Amino acid sequence: MEHFRIHNGDIQLDVRAAGPAWGEVMVLLHGFPECWNTWRHQIGPLTAAGYRVYVPDMRGYGHSSAPKDYRRYALDELITDIEAIRQHSGREQIHLVGHDWGAAVAWWYAIHHESALLSLSILNVPHPVAFLNTLKSSPLQMLKSWYIFFFQLPWLPEWLLRRSDFAILKTMLQKSSLPGSYTQEDMIQLTHTWAQPGCARGMVNYYRAMLRMIRIPENDGRLSVPTRILWGEQDIALSLPMAKASLDYLSAGELVTYPDATHWLAHDKPQQVSEQLISHFRQNTPQSKSETA
Repeated sequence: MEHFRIHNGDIQLDVRAAGPAWGEVMVLLHGFPECWNTWRHQIGPLTAAGYRVYVPDMRGYGHSSAPKDYRRYALDELITDIEAIRQHSGREQIHLVGHDWGAAVAWWYAIHHESALLSLSILNVPHPVAFLNTLKSSPLQMLKSWYIFFFQLPWLPEWLLRRSDFAILKTMLQKSSLPGSYTQEDMIQLTHTWAQPGCARGMVNYYRAMLRMIRIPENDGRLSVPTRILWGEQDIALSLPMAKASLDYLSAGELVTYPDATHWLAHDKPQQVSEQLISHFRQNTPQSKSETA
């Protein structure tokens, strides 16, 4: 893969790219507490299918910039990183894929830059309004989301994450995914990512900005961009009803669920995820968009 940096003002994004220069562009966004390596199973099949794939380390992760101020992790700021990647690609429209926090950013980008998207693919994160409504109305979801409130504390969350060579993060990933989904190679890559200066604080700052700066988007964030939601039903933090509720905000949405998969769907079901992404992209090419218009 190619390895380079993309600049967005004072933010530098560490980015890997692969695939033919002429291919339709897709951007794959990882979430907490991972890195670009989240997508290692998908990069090969996607490039073999003829796509040009951009895979960044998100702001605050790895060798990308990690500003100290939590306000620099507000969704309105994070989507400027995605727009910088799109502009660097030279394409007017891209396919956007996100998991976990990457999915939250992908939703927000779609809400504010819908015309820049050929398609949207989401792994195990609900539409932001569906999430907020459920969080307010469901004591069970509030309980499942306890970590969001814990991450509002100063310095203590970062200290716990770094403790004993990031043992809590390693245990969480291994215990909440299917057996064997995370390999020793994955853990080596992730430990390197977490050890970078400012990474622990950056990861937590996503959650601090979320609670302190969140807002309801105009028109409840309703979207017409073709959207496919992939969901592992064994997610211990996010409930399936939120995935179903997300369809209420989509005029061209579909939900594909996996009863035996967890939150870490790209690892649990690597081949199935690749196949779903490729089929979704092929249904939403620039040509099909122009024919629909």
